[in-house]
Amino acid sequence: MSKSFLSRLTITFFCMALPVAMAQTQLKVATFNVSMEAQNYLPRGEPGNSQVLIDILATGEQQQVKNIAAIIQRVRPDILLLNEFDYIDDPKLGIEAFIKNYLNKAQAGSEAIDYPYYFYHTVNTGQPSPFDLDNDGNATGVGADAWGYGFYPGQYGMVLLSKYPIDKQGVRTFQHFKWHAMPDHLKTNKADGTAWYSKEAWQQFPLSSKAHWDIPVQVNGRVIHILASHPTPPVFDGPENRNGNRNHDEIRFWSDYLTSDAAGYIYDDKGQVGGLAADKTFIILGDLNASAEGEGDAIPAAIQGLVAHPRVNATVIPQSVGGAEHSPDRAYGATHTAVWRMRADYVLPAKNQLQVKDSGVFWPQQTEADYRLIAARGASSDHRLVWMSLLVTAE
Repeated sequence: MSKSFLSRLTITFFCMALPVAMAQTQLKVATFNVSMEAQNYLPRGEPGNSQVLIDILATGEQQQVKNIAAIIQRVRPDILLLNEFDYIDDPKLGIEAFIKNYLNKAQAGSEAIDYPYYFYHTVNTGQPSPFDLDNDGNATGVGADAWGYGFYPGQYGMVLLSKYPIDKQGVRTFQHFKWHAMPDHLKTNKADGTAWYSKEAWQQFPLSSKAHWDIPVQVNGRVIHILASHPTPPVFDGPENRNGNRNHDEIRFWSDYLTSDAAGYIYDDKGQVGGLAADKTFIILGDLNASAEGEGDAIPAAIQGLVAHPRVNATVIPQSVGGAEHSPDRAYGATHTAVWRMRADYVLPAKNQLQVKDSGVFWPQQTEADYRLIAARGASSDHRLVWMSLLVTAE
């Protein structure tokens, strides 16, 4: 066999292998509860409205929001879910203003960052109901009597930012999916055993306290479904545990959505039925307000079932040294994502299609210069940005 033939053969094999290597993309995905809702910027007790955030976003100078932008610029995720970002009807005054006036400007020594794509939609928080949902004798339409706790429509909303194109026609939203349509849902009863919610209220009651979204993102030859949500905190109720029950079933929704035998009852806001096909790639993102380790007040069965789901890779848990420093007496302190000492925020990738390369929680130690970005709730948020770097191969 001649040397020239061997050279040509080597070049041929190299050229055949090259596209495979080039088809792999390192993707950094993150979730961050940014506390960017009106009440966060007002004296305690003032309900506010979306105009508060509009005014803040227009200036580009609010220090708490600048710190949030700095954290995002430090971590530099390619896809980022923001929880508790008020929904504003005109995106130019809302998410586009945040991108333009904060993220597109260098903050605290970081480089500016841009997100040319985003998904932004209505949520149930602050949407008034005509019912007395908290059974206090008054149907106010706001607060605990809204379909999701809030004092104006869009409070505590969500938005997905992406450096990669979003297939907006393929998005599925489940904002109006009714809780009673979930088989074996947890029942909320009064002390005498009767139903907590009236029959009329129960027929209209949505499962999602904010929304559940399935957002297809096109990442260099592979479609990744971002499964985004922000279940209600399992507190601020009474012995009936209505918020704890709702939190459990909001999380369980994703387990059923990923299970073909269990997803038949699910319908989206366009009437399409069923869950996510077994061959689809996904990443679950959000502040789920529940700990798989049993910390906090949530009913743990749903979050434990989700992280144990056969399609979910939960073997890598993002951690930080700062979290361990914050809770030295807690066994899971390094995995905490909120100052109230619990893992609440999750990045959960598909097991078979995505390879985890690295992960972390942005929680600097007190001796680090960046600690000032998270030193108090008023510095940025009471949650920490959670990220994961994944290796994505084209389909």
